[in-house]
Amino acid sequence: MLTSIALILLSGLLLAGLFSKIKLPGLLGMIVVGMALGPHALNLIDESILNISADLRQIALVIILTRAGLSLDLSDLKKVGRPAVLMCFVPACMEIAGTILFAPLLLGVSTLEAAIMGSVIAAVSPAVIVPRMIRFIEEGYGTAKSIPQLLLAGASVDDVFVIVLFTAFTSLASTGKLSAARFLQIPVSIFLGIAAGTITGILLVRFFQRLHMRDSVKLLIILSFSFLLLELENRLEGIIPLSGLLAIMSVGIIIKQKYPVLAQRLSAKYNKLWVAAEVFLFVLVGATVDLSYAVSAGIYAVLLVIGALIFRMAGVACSLIKTDLNPKERLFCMTAYVPKATVQAAIGAIPLTMGLSCGQIVLTVAVLSILITAPFGAICMDNLYRKLLKKAT
Repeated sequence: MLTSIALILLSGLLLAGLFSKIKLPGLLGMIVVGMALGPHALNLIDESILNISADLRQIALVIILTRAGLSLDLSDLKKVGRPAVLMCFVPACMEIAGTILFAPLLLGVSTLEAAIMGSVIAAVSPAVIVPRMIRFIEEGYGTAKSIPQLLLAGASVDDVFVIVLFTAFTSLASTGKLSAARFLQIPVSIFLGIAAGTITGILLVRFFQRLHMRDSVKLLIILSFSFLLLELENRLEGIIPLSGLLAIMSVGIIIKQKYPVLAQRLSAKYNKLWVAAEVFLFVLVGATVDLSYAVSAGIYAVLLVIGALIFRMAGVACSLIKTDLNPKERLFCMTAYVPKATVQAAIGAIPLTMGLSCGQIVLTVAVLSILITAPFGAICMDNLYRKLLKKAT
């Protein structure tokens, strides 16, 4: 295991640095490392790490979503208003609609199978978007119109919405029944997640204000409560829907509101944690990618991913109607809201393990969506934000 950890860190950091030198996103280098070291290629990652890969990826998400919460000001979110709400579901719905339209024509699947496929590839990746939006907030790009805050909020809720749809569609495919209660889980999960995070955040702020301790200890306490919120989500599954990741982000937002000095200090510490967490996250995402699926898919699967992506970008454009964003800022939002990685790596193989006839092609399209959209979105954000967004003075 220790050798594998060393390989992941050293190779991931090395290739991330090399890719950055040639003006490509470092995460692309990490994904390439994961693909090379993973079980589908050189098989140099210890099985014990692969067995806990999902947990390690989730820890990385906890770190970056907490960091996002510590950067978000509620007044900025209130200023964004309606578009922030629309960005939570309209782009994803449009992408699923595009998949339902194109997949039967290109891949010969049924409408339900196309819906399952669409719900797998429609979830945007917070791991790609969130670190960049935090950086843009710190640098002041787009903050006058709260553009990074808009994308931060949307990316966090988008996943909850899409995963509930995915669960509903796969349940329909396996049992032949579609329960309306599945769709009610979406608002309930969002509301309870925010509520749980708000209560936890208020209690933590009061605790930290009364007891003096090092910031490092406070960080460990917050991380522990974050893990407990995820466990609460797991324990309540099938009883009451609750989004653990939204709860974690809400904890950060409350600390930012109630104890801004601490939020600023903690942000610096979470940034340091993210250096290692990012390497593990994207290398392990790469390790889930089997290139043989992508190669066997052919041009039609690639066309499907691109066609669905166009629908997604149209959904972003619709969400921004009647806002004060200029054409350049709208274009930035459309290109920044496309990366896929973490959710696809987590749920792409589920239809196959469930024994659904569409399982193989769904996994193939999920792999392709990672390979196409993660680099495209990251490259667009890294290279266009200075040109398309105005820097606050």
